[in-house]
Amino acid sequence: MGRFQTSAVLFFFGFLLHKGLPSPGSGTTEVWDYVEVRPGAHMFWWLYSADSPDLPLVMWLQGGPGGSGSGFGNFEEIGPLNRDLQPRNTSWVQAASVLFVDNPVGTGFSYTERPDGFATDVATVASDMLVLLQHFFTKQAEFQSVPFYIFSESYGGKMAAVISLELTKAITKGTVKCNFAGVALGDSWISPLDSVMTWGPYLYVTSLLDDYGLADVTKAAEAVKEAVNNKQFLKATELWSVAETVVEQNTNGVNFYNILTQEPDDKRTKSSPEGDFILTMAFPLVLQIRRHIQRLHSLSLSELMNGPIRKKLGIIPQNVTWGGQAEEVFSNMAGDFMRPVVDTVDQLLTAGVNVTVYNGQLDLIVDTMGQELWVKRLKWEGLPFFNKLRWTALDDPASPGATGAFYKNYKNFGFYWILKAGHMIPSDQGPMALQMLKMITQQQV
Repeated sequence: MGRFQTSAVLFFFGFLLHKGLPSPGSGTTEVWDYVEVRPGAHMFWWLYSADSPDLPLVMWLQGGPGGSGSGFGNFEEIGPLNRDLQPRNTSWVQAASVLFVDNPVGTGFSYTERPDGFATDVATVASDMLVLLQHFFTKQAEFQSVPFYIFSESYGGKMAAVISLELTKAITKGTVKCNFAGVALGDSWISPLDSVMTWGPYLYVTSLLDDYGLADVTKAAEAVKEAVNNKQFLKATELWSVAETVVEQNTNGVNFYNILTQEPDDKRTKSSPEGDFILTMAFPLVLQIRRHIQRLHSLSLSELMNGPIRKKLGIIPQNVTWGGQAEEVFSNMAGDFMRPVVDTVDQLLTAGVNVTVYNGQLDLIVDTMGQELWVKRLKWEGLPFFNKLRWTALDDPASPGATGAFYKNYKNFGFYWILKAGHMIPSDQGPMALQMLKMITQQQV
């Protein structure tokens, strides 16, 4: 029996053995599997098939790097069930088949058997994903003709851009058979420096920094800029971490993922007592890695994934825990973290790939100001025409008569400004995110 068939059988018996777990919904089927993308490097995927063959296939890529799509994206954002295993009214499975992939290797239920099995750059991430997609579309041949979209969030957007470019090449060569229809970059780490350099101005105009704080944050951001300009990318990542600390200390713990909320006290970088401050400045990257990755691995979510979900799946190796290698994923990518991929987006647009950028109004870590800066530097020939367009308002599906977003499109490029949303748009504004998905995939709304 093949591995794919094995996972399907285990799914059936898993439900018999663990029938306390609710179904993902009427008409929705699930399958999952592992793919060995390099010797000793295993990636996990989980597919929810929609009940209509006319709906597209969407692959969701989480951020971090080290955040799990099978966990956070699935149960906190767009999957059919929420963290309490209750049906989600705004699940994307209503409008698409959804494929969650735990990438890079070591993320979520993905794992490496060897210390050198982690990816250290997005080129390796893309190479690994192409192996997985080749496997997936071969085993799931019914999806080869279905419009296939890649949606992403945060660092997942950086990975998605590079993966999309490599996928277009693979399709041309015939090594991957699929109907690639576009990529959507949500609150994405496409140009890290543009994000860091706009933190100060964004916080200042929203009354979260005073003049002294603005000066402190600007100084910290300039240090990051110098390192990036000198192509000292590992140093730039370390200085990014320091800059985040400076922001926290000058805003009394603003939440980088939604400026209208405050960072929980146990995750906040304190300026006192003195020992905490010294630790923060001596090991800034370690502390920031833990803070950002742990956000995607809350205790309750970890208990769900390593408990009933692990039992349901039935194929997770005994020595693998969900999220157990997440910090190593981030630390191994630290030298690549601050590298921009704006040129990759340009190549995608020039190749005719449909590209959508979407961003939350209340996001800080990837603020909209920074996104607009790199978009305005694109060399794509359609940019002058795109810039001349006025945006169009969209009603909030959850609040008729209220504006939920603005958007504009020109040829194969679009931008959505999502109001009242932070970094994780589907969890902050689920109805609006679902409507955006339908618009991008050209469904009636």
